[in-house]
Amino acid sequence: MADTVSEFSEIQDSFLSYIRDIKYATMVTVDRRHRPRARVLLPVWEIVDGEPVGWLASYRTPVKSAHLVDNPHTTYAYWNPRQNAVFVDSVSTWADDEKVKRHVWDLYKRGGPPGVGYDPVHHWPGGPDDPGYHVLRIDPWRIQLVRGSDLRSTLWRKQGPAPAATPYGALSDCSQAADH
Repeated sequence: MADTVSEFSEIQDSFLSYIRDIKYATMVTVDRRHRPRARVLLPVWEIVDGEPVGWLASYRTPVKSAHLVDNPHTTYAYWNPRQNAVFVDSVSTWADDEKVKRHVWDLYKRGGPPGVGYDPVHHWPGGPDDPGYHVLRIDPWRIQLVRGSDLRSTLWRKQGPAPAATPYGALSDCSQAADH
């Protein structure tokens, strides 16, 4: 059984602490045949108007792009050997605005949260204007924290409308699914 909180502020410190400790996440997308694809990446996070917003500096690969066009629902899973874990169910969309891309570049350089990030020039030598540099915006609608010492689980769900519709009608409101 999991505890449920209504305000992100109730788990914000634990969320940021776990992210700072673990750093890398497994990003999961699904293809049009409902098959999952996982890859390990390093998102950065900030709190905007009291809610988490994630950013992912990324190459815009054909597979990742095709998956997100068909179904923008993604999960980012963090885990460490002490069994602390974070599961972020979200909608991920490409952010092509130049001002946003520069903001994310700077967030990676300074760390979001502090201690999480890197200098993106190592991957995109042309800076934020490098044609290979792209950004995904991560908008969580459900976050689960698991504390490894006792496997206590805490859930936060974004208040408001259900996640964006997808071509797979049955997947359009995952917030009502069982929390296993």
